[in-house]
Amino acid sequence: MKKVALIAGAQGVIGKNLADYLMTLEDWEVIGLSRRGGASSGRLTHIAVDLLDRADTEQRLSHLPTVTHIFYTAYVDKPTWEELVAPNMTMLQNLMEVVEPVATQLQHVSLMQGYKVYGAHLGAFTTPAKESEAGKHMSADFNMDQQHYLEALQAGKSWSWSAIRPSVVGGTALGNPMNLALLIATYASIAKEMGAPLRFPGKPGAYNKIMEMTDAGLLAKATVWASTTPAAANQAFNITNGDLFRWEAMWPEIGAYFGLEVEAPLPMSLNEVMPAKAGLWEKMKAQHGLLYDYKDVASWGFGDFVFSWDFDFFADGSKARRLGFHEYVDTIQMFLGIFDELKRNKVIP
Repeated sequence: MKKVALIAGAQGVIGKNLADYLMTLEDWEVIGLSRRGGASSGRLTHIAVDLLDRADTEQRLSHLPTVTHIFYTAYVDKPTWEELVAPNMTMLQNLMEVVEPVATQLQHVSLMQGYKVYGAHLGAFTTPAKESEAGKHMSADFNMDQQHYLEALQAGKSWSWSAIRPSVVGGTALGNPMNLALLIATYASIAKEMGAPLRFPGKPGAYNKIMEMTDAGLLAKATVWASTTPAAANQAFNITNGDLFRWEAMWPEIGAYFGLEVEAPLPMSLNEVMPAKAGLWEKMKAQHGLLYDYKDVASWGFGDFVFSWDFDFFADGSKARRLGFHEYVDTIQMFLGIFDELKRNKVIP
């Protein structure tokens, strides 16, 4: 039976890689939703829609009866945790209230979450975090609000849901506020242009703490696995590369790739220092034939956030493995592969 995926957030680092993966599978068609839309081709159709706008959502999405799987990866950023709740809840509710009643063949709804469910955005949390420990903190958290909404909506229905919880995601999509690999590549490229060493800019305590990441391609495979495996229905899963690292070991690997010396960490706010490099980036664009503007290649505030984690940051990924998902990715190779692709696509020199 042909499956039809509706991906909300199809231009983000997670949604784009999910669409790319589904296009390698012959029995899927994909409808990608995003604010800016995209070029449709073959089995991939893009729809430009503002999920915050109920009228726009109804106009553009109320005639999709063939959708069998909804993959929700959309996200809108706000300055505080409390401010994140209303818009991110509104987008999911608008989508579900418009599409779910007409999608008579709906089989599954996949919700993309993150380690905020464990309180990772607040500071040190219990590691390795297990799926059962979600929501045990007092901070506002739209991830769990969205999950509770789906659980209530699904009660008595024939479709199932899953909640997918990656660590920091590594991928190549541009214009995404949470793309750490792209940010590091931009930071290293600027350091090389300046003749400066590559110095870790985060908190001193963050340099030697245990970290993990999730490759966007691996995440796509796991998301589809959870959406099509009956034993995985109505559950949450931590999805990670399967290895752990410390920045003190990873940073020299990154430096070597870019041909940079690595010196001792030098704590600084990327959000304060790096915007002033916009002029230098313009010169690099002209010199190296780069294709993208400075605003598209890094979200420095996200870098400050990740590099401030002076506590261990990892979860228990064994639940998915116990139910049959055994894919893994070497994180060093993930970084190097992303850097190669960014070079090929003229994102970095």
